[in-house]
Amino acid sequence: MVLASIPSPAQAVWHLGPIPLRAYALAIILGIVIAWWWRDKRYRAKGGPEDVSVDVAMWAVFFGILGGRLYHVITDYQLYFAPGKDPIKALFIWEGGLGIWGAVALGGVGVYLAARRRGLRLAPFADSLAPALLIAQGIGRFGNYFNQELYGRPTDLPWGLEIDPEHIVGDFPAGTTFHPTFLYETLWCFAGAALLVTVEKRLKLYGGQLFAAYGAVYTAGRVWIESLRIDDAHHILGLRLNVWTSIILFLVSIVALLILRRRYNQDPTTNDIWLPGFPKDSGENLSDQADSQDETAGQANTVKSGDEI
Repeated sequence: MVLASIPSPAQAVWHLGPIPLRAYALAIILGIVIAWWWRDKRYRAKGGPEDVSVDVAMWAVFFGILGGRLYHVITDYQLYFAPGKDPIKALFIWEGGLGIWGAVALGGVGVYLAARRRGLRLAPFADSLAPALLIAQGIGRFGNYFNQELYGRPTDLPWGLEIDPEHIVGDFPAGTTFHPTFLYETLWCFAGAALLVTVEKRLKLYGGQLFAAYGAVYTAGRVWIESLRIDDAHHILGLRLNVWTSIILFLVSIVALLILRRRYNQDPTTNDIWLPGFPKDSGENLSDQADSQDETAGQANTVKSGDEI
């Protein structure tokens, strides 16, 4: 018998005049803002320059959202391209649907490109982001709570999640309560962030090691949480696709951690903020160098033209 339960929100969208404010989008944005603020503090504490945060954030967020949506649409294509479905809804990101694996992968590409433009190493930036990224993921899961989606199997536990009849997946009767997987993942992410911050200095997880540890921590919990979910998903050998993805990425993260640890022990400069050839003190970045080179070349051309005259 259920002694208590978690009620689902009465609505997930509010309107500010003609503008809809969706809880899903607000949760994602709030997670990004808080995580980026913390990441910026951590990066600057490592010696990172102060003027790169907005530039890198724009690249990371754009690529991350694009990657997250692409992963969701590709792995759940039946929601948009099956008979009777509307393919144009694949573009309706505000209705929910972001795959964390695609978001991290393409978001990482965005960070790499932005960092290279500024002459910065990726590893220290990624390490500063690792615990903050878990916070963003934990907050973002509240979007699933408001949308009443991606919950787990039925449960009679006191913290069972109430779901409105129109959002119940399967043939479960109204009044059934389900595992609140959004809450499990949020708590796992927050605990994981605390763990990463605790072990970072004690174990000297530098030079990209902390980000590899993030991958292992997150995927370890995701295997368990994903196994509870009952929403439609592709299965391979009896397991959900995202379970296999989590297992594979957990193993990849462990291997990467071992490789990066050995590399850092052999060459601690892998934790340097700046790439070789870029000054560590002046904060000069790639764009500044390019502008300086262009200015020097322009002056040289002027002198040459004057000689010719």
